[in-house]
Amino acid sequence: MLQRNFSWARRINCMANQSPSRKAITDFHQLHSSGRKITEFHLSSIVKICGRVEALQEGRQAHCLLLKLGFNADLILMTTLLDMYSKCTNIHDACRVFDEMPQRDVVVINSMISGLCRCHLPSYAIDLFTKMDQSVRDVGTWNSLISGLGQNLEGRAALIFFGRMRVEGVEVDVMTMISVISICAHMAMIVHAQQVHGLVIKSGFELYLPVGNAIVDMYAKCGCMGDACLCFQNMPFKNVISWTSLISGYAKHGFGVEALKAFHQMEMEGVVPNKITFLGTLYACSHSGLLQEGWSSFTTMVNKYSIAPTMEHYTCMVDLLARAGRLYEAHEFIEKMPIKPDAKLLTAFLSSCCHHKNVELASAVGKKLLQLQPQEAGAYISLSNFYGLGGDMEGVANVRRLMLERGIRKEKACTWIEIGRKIHSFESGDRSHPDYQKIYDHLRVLIQKMKNIGYVPDTSMVAQNVEELTKEEILLGHSEKLAIAFGIMSTPPGTRFLIVKNLRVCADCHVFTGLISKIEGREIVARDSSRFHHFKDGVCSCGNYW
Repeated sequence: MLQRNFSWARRINCMANQSPSRKAITDFHQLHSSGRKITEFHLSSIVKICGRVEALQEGRQAHCLLLKLGFNADLILMTTLLDMYSKCTNIHDACRVFDEMPQRDVVVINSMISGLCRCHLPSYAIDLFTKMDQSVRDVGTWNSLISGLGQNLEGRAALIFFGRMRVEGVEVDVMTMISVISICAHMAMIVHAQQVHGLVIKSGFELYLPVGNAIVDMYAKCGCMGDACLCFQNMPFKNVISWTSLISGYAKHGFGVEALKAFHQMEMEGVVPNKITFLGTLYACSHSGLLQEGWSSFTTMVNKYSIAPTMEHYTCMVDLLARAGRLYEAHEFIEKMPIKPDAKLLTAFLSSCCHHKNVELASAVGKKLLQLQPQEAGAYISLSNFYGLGGDMEGVANVRRLMLERGIRKEKACTWIEIGRKIHSFESGDRSHPDYQKIYDHLRVLIQKMKNIGYVPDTSMVAQNVEELTKEEILLGHSEKLAIAFGIMSTPPGTRFLIVKNLRVCADCHVFTGLISKIEGREIVARDSSRFHHFKDGVCSCGNYW
């Protein structure tokens, strides 16, 4: 009997430590139904699995059994239970477990901080962290908070706590550095990124593969593809993640040929690509107009590596065809897909239909898109823009009514720029910046210079039914224009700078940035939600293929 119990325990634990599977839950039910003794070891494994596969109901059953068997005083088991509830995003039960624990050590508190962040309650995590005695906190406590804040897009707050961590003399570890590198990457904070890289070298972490991969990704996302390549070349070891980071970086910068060269080099070195690698190559082809190469990459993925395409792969293929003007081929591809297209795929197709002014396909895709009742505002905005470009203000009004009825809120456009280690954020029409009057005045001077050489504001970008001058004023207040004007004001002549926008850059701002780069003699790098644009001497690296 004892031997059989050990056999069940090993079986369930093996599944818990490998890829999570509901098969282990079935095995546990069989064990329990057989009348064999359930130990805390069995429960720990099954609760861990319930958390990984987000099996909340089965996790609650395990909780009941745990209480029935009197294991509620087992600190390790209760911590695992708390972690399970937070991974199932049931923060109420996680807090109840935490509150009912007779004693708590630092591991329990760290798990609670991670759980609060995972459930998007970063302010509560900060409050719990602050209430801890400073002597009790360990590096895991700091890591839980910093990584959690980063995952909740609270990068600035995370970096403040990272600074406090160093001031208090807490020794950073690999996990700390990976979290901070990821935050710098997301926010494109190149000054911070370079300082963090220096700390990585000083601390001796540069040889750790996950750190090296994160640094390549960081420089790519900070607009410094040359530095990303240099760091990649200097890595003593490389895995599929290393190569994928490089390929994805090239893709985001629109360097399709370089991305494909890296892919072929990876194959030559015997590294097997995964589905994320192929997403990078397909994205690179899509944004560089490499139609045949994109088809070849898709075929290689399916036939050579037996990787089943996901919705993301299909979206890249539709985008590849549609951007190249092959709208009917893209439509046929969608019709033949083995899975039904989702809202993101149709939104990408609609965008290209609008760009190529194919009213017939755009109307058909728009109807399908609305039938899906997407929750992302981007789908509705694309459809609204389509109606607006055609002068159909009734269509624009109907889309906005649908958004209101379905509770869809448009994400505010926001652009930020790092000046002297400080992040300055701007929203469209923003007047909250201390220097907003100077920014607007400088912007009007720049606009006049541009008009003198032929610039005409593209007021078709404004969907509101208002006077032409009012539309120009709305365009003037776009967040990327405000950030660029501030960047020019705040840096010496000729200085290169980077702006980051949370949404896709609009056509008028794209033209504006190109002209400004020529007039002011600047290199301006713009990262939007889709890709990088490098503007220099009036020309963008995308070649207007975006």
